[in-house]
Amino acid sequence: MQYKASALAQLLGGQVEGDPEISIGGFGKIESAVKGQLSFLANPKYEEYLYSSQASVVIVNQQLTLRKPVTATLIRVPDAYAAFAQLLSLYEEKQKRSRAGIQSPVYIDPTAQFGKDLFIGAFAYVGEQTTIGDGSEIHPQVYIGDRVHIGKRCVLHPGVKIYSNCVIGDDVVIHAGTVIGSDGFGFAPKNDGAYSKVPQLGNVIIEDGVEIGANTTIDRATIGSTIIRRGVKLDNLIQVAHNVEIGAHTVIAAQTGISGSTQIGEQVMIGGQAGIAGHIHLGNKVKVGAQSGVSKDAPDGKLLNGSPATDLASSFRQLALIRQLPEMERRIRILEQLLAAKPD
Repeated sequence: MQYKASALAQLLGGQVEGDPEISIGGFGKIESAVKGQLSFLANPKYEEYLYSSQASVVIVNQQLTLRKPVTATLIRVPDAYAAFAQLLSLYEEKQKRSRAGIQSPVYIDPTAQFGKDLFIGAFAYVGEQTTIGDGSEIHPQVYIGDRVHIGKRCVLHPGVKIYSNCVIGDDVVIHAGTVIGSDGFGFAPKNDGAYSKVPQLGNVIIEDGVEIGANTTIDRATIGSTIIRRGVKLDNLIQVAHNVEIGAHTVIAAQTGISGSTQIGEQVMIGGQAGIAGHIHLGNKVKVGAQSGVSKDAPDGKLLNGSPATDLASSFRQLALIRQLPEMERRIRILEQLLAAKPD
């Protein structure tokens, strides 16, 4: 499919700078795009590629000031990254092959209930008294336990496992290999040094518009619910322990671990490989740097970094001092030598 620059600009609410009739038929990175492709420039680190790019059309921010001539037609928009993401989403929708019907073999309990326009892939399992809403896609080898509710327009990619009694809202996307509702890590020590398992009788509730990456695990609550609020975006390989609550529109990067009964506020941003201790509370709009270890409560808007995590400015000062340690050690040795050589 071919699209003219003028049509794309109208769709994005942008202004064309160059040939409005030029057409594109695909996408490419700004450093490697070729003629006939569309790219974008949002990060100033990549600006130099703009002047040599072979892309036919490049989406850029309105405020960008050109330092050299460009051969590409530009579409200026308020936010180049958001505009490019919008185009990718529209393109994906047009390319997506419609799936419907039930493949074979599958197991579907007779008590399960389904909406319209459903797709269930081969080797899927659907347990008793489970409900699946209109337009949802259950891909091959998905396991859905008993009394699970899955809302409308959800997509469960291959190999997803949903344990019993869990609740999935509308427009939820869960990527391959993710496990929802596995037992929380609950064991009570006994007098002989062994451990007895604490039954995990709760469930997991995932609200509307959540997307969960591949091979993430979300444990069911001991009692009550582990809750992922609306609009949350979880990356791959994340561990969410029992009775955790993650607030609306929070984003969490890969390999993060969140311990039991911790509450995370709305619009929080957590970098990759962060570790969050149990039974603490992070307020709204908290930001946690990658590989940080958070062991205490944090108020709204707090910026945390380091392990153990401290406020951002303190962590940067600590890093600066650590980098100076070799020179400080050298100077101390010189002072010790001078003191040793000084006559009594």
